[in-house]
Amino acid sequence: MTVNIQASDEDRPPPVRPVFGRETWQEITHLLLNLPLAIIGFVYTVFMVALGGGLAVTAMGLPLLACGLFTARMIGRLERARARALLGVRVDEPTPIPGPKRAGGFFSWLWTSIKDPVAWRTSLYGLIRLPWGVLTFTVALVGLFVLWPVLPYLTRGLTNVDRAMVRGLLSPVDGLERRIAELESDRGVVVDTAAADLRRIERDLHDGAQARLVALAMGLGLAKEKLLEDPEAAAAMVDEAHGEVKIALQELRDLARGIHPAVLTDRGLDAALSSVASRCLVPVKVDVDLPARPAEAIEGIAYFTVSELLQNVSKHAQARIASVEVWRAADRLLIRVSDDGRGGAKVAGGGGTGMAGLAERLGAVDGLFVVDSPEGGGTVVTAELPWRSREV
Repeated sequence: MTVNIQASDEDRPPPVRPVFGRETWQEITHLLLNLPLAIIGFVYTVFMVALGGGLAVTAMGLPLLACGLFTARMIGRLERARARALLGVRVDEPTPIPGPKRAGGFFSWLWTSIKDPVAWRTSLYGLIRLPWGVLTFTVALVGLFVLWPVLPYLTRGLTNVDRAMVRGLLSPVDGLERRIAELESDRGVVVDTAAADLRRIERDLHDGAQARLVALAMGLGLAKEKLLEDPEAAAAMVDEAHGEVKIALQELRDLARGIHPAVLTDRGLDAALSSVASRCLVPVKVDVDLPARPAEAIEGIAYFTVSELLQNVSKHAQARIASVEVWRAADRLLIRVSDDGRGGAKVAGGGGTGMAGLAERLGAVDGLFVVDSPEGGGTVVTAELPWRSREV
């Protein structure tokens, strides 16, 4: 993955107009600030490199250089904020350097900080900005008094160079930076989802099967006490307890199916999805066309995605018929669940539940989740998962 450093439609400034509008004054302000900030950046960079490099032969040199590079990162953050406020340039913030504890110790943090490419690129930005700051400050200041008829065009041309410098030197190093940020976000989603699943299982056990088994134990205890005094009442209580046992067993089966159904492990997605479809309140056509079984994790996510979507069909869609299609295309596993219901489904909210929860779970494994649900026109949900072959 590579970082796109080209301006998006939102980043592009409005067309240049001879009239001094708000955007023009913002650009002039940016050019006038270039000189004082460039002097600060240049002096700091030279001082930091000279001091840290000169003392590198001592025990204090490298830590001083690492701290100087950390401060250079802060200067880069200030420059990105200035460009965002005055030039409308939106550049992603780079991944922060982890502290000594997270980095695996002081020396590991020291080495990571010294070879930090973001800080070194910011330092280069500070060095080359001094002559540019002198030029832009002079042109902007003189232009305000002498060249004001063409000043909007001059400022636009000069600030376009500024925009290119910010995107080229102050953006994340490459796609790896963005990928790290995505993985950190996905890791949080996975952790939150696992915690929510554990809480759900605990709640279902506590409020369902556990409560029923406690009542069953109490009932059997009472039946044991009445066994000699009133055999008929004891027999009735045992018969009632037998019915409770059946219900408890069914609840445990449903809970186990919610964790990981045995039919999915034994027979794969086709049989498992057919089983889910048979419990749906509307007729469901299932078509699974896979050349082989995917990895267990991908298979499990696909199963629970379809299961959740069919539950939505049963509860909310008011549909007459639904369909489930699963197939492989190149290195992707594709899922389409459609119905002819009332439509209007939206990916909103969060917290790991509903459509938003499904989108977060699929996103955590580089998947996609798209909902097409016009009012009154049915719903089509398309999900993509990366294909990974099952280990033999």
